Amino acid sequence: MKPKILTTLQTYNRQLFLADALAGVTVAMVALPLSLAIAIASGADPAKGLVTAIVAGLIISALGGSRVQIGGPTGAFIVVVFGVIVEHGYDGLVLATFMAGLILLIAGALHAGRLIQLIPEPVINGFTIGIAIIIATSQLKDLFGLTAEQVPAEFFAKLETLWDVRDTASPAALAIGVASMGLIVALRRIFPRFPGLIVAIAATSAAVAVMGLPVDTIHSRFGDLPRTLPMPALPDVSMDRIVELLPSALVIAFLAGVESLLSAMVADRMVAGHHRPNAELIAQGAANLGSAVFGGLPATGAIARTATNVGAGGKTPVAGIVHALTILLVMLVAAPLAGYMAMPALAGLLILTAWNMSEVHRWKGYLKERRSDQFLLILTLVLTVVADLAVAISVGVAVGLAIRLSRRDTPPSDWSEPKR
Repeated sequence: MKPKILTTLQTYNRQLFLADALAGVTVAMVALPLSLAIAIASGADPAKGLVTAIVAGLIISALGGSRVQIGGPTGAFIVVVFGVIVEHGYDGLVLATFMAGLILLIAGALHAGRLIQLIPEPVINGFTIGIAIIIATSQLKDLFGLTAEQVPAEFFAKLETLWDVRDTASPAALAIGVASMGLIVALRRIFPRFPGLIVAIAATSAAVAVMGLPVDTIHSRFGDLPRTLPMPALPDVSMDRIVELLPSALVIAFLAGVESLLSAMVADRMVAGHHRPNAELIAQGAANLGSAVFGGLPATGAIARTATNVGAGGKTPVAGIVHALTILLVMLVAAPLAGYMAMPALAGLLILTAWNMSEVHRWKGYLKERRSDQFLLILTLVLTVVADLAVAISVGVAVGLAIRLSRRDTPPSDWSEPKR
């Protein structure tokens, strides 16, 4: 359970630092708008996303079991976080995140890191696609500039509400959102190592400001972003509150553990390395404790940002530390500029994130899988969208393990690198 940074620093040198520093700054430019967008989509203040990226990102890199893992808020948590805030308030989310951190610490201490191999791959694929669908539909309001007093969290009710207000759509908002998505895709293809994401968001947001377009920005909707980290504080704890929030904490812990270990496995294949799963769980636990103490969101290893780090030349956990410190520097120095980011641009970013999460390029392969695996994927997907994540995970894992136990010729799950 030794942190990977202690191993890599034994042979650290100036050349490695330069590579890590460049990669860390590059990842920060990707993580900055993503962290803001994820917080907003989760129903939280956008500053909470920055706090999470800074505090949790730093802890995950300092204590984690992967050389190149980048941590922070991720799209997988949007559905859970939104639901917890609606039902229990933001203070309830903070306590649930704190509890999830403790659960992950215990899991790491009990050497539970290898248990991910017991989770059937169709379950992972099913709820990932389901989450992607929910994220994409949650961004339609801002992408089209729709005006609605309140959008329900329930999937079909949400679609009905958005359809009812379709006449309020803003051509300017849609143009900014589509232009942002087009720029992000184009820059990724033309300059794959360049942080084109921040350039695309900055360019379209600048167009909104210069042309005076009637489009919402972070500042117009939420006010000024803070220029400092909040003071640390422990959440209010009571036995009744703990019992009430335990199911949410368990889901957060499960998601954080699974996504971080999947991300570490993908990173291993990209750098020919070997992560330490129990150290990774302990790092995720400490990161969620730290994020909660500073009033942030749940955090985990981020597959897309980890892949960006590897692609930019990151070699050791120092790159993740540089990434967190770079976001902190932006918060201290340039928070007002970040407030000019246009909401449709961030919506377009999250829709692309959802598209990448769904891994459309793998769908043809799913059609060649066993019928039982196809059924398990669809079952988990449908339950994720129409019920909730806790139900989808519990039912999917139970049915999946029952199917696996009934087989004797099932090979181990083969996780493949997601498309960036």
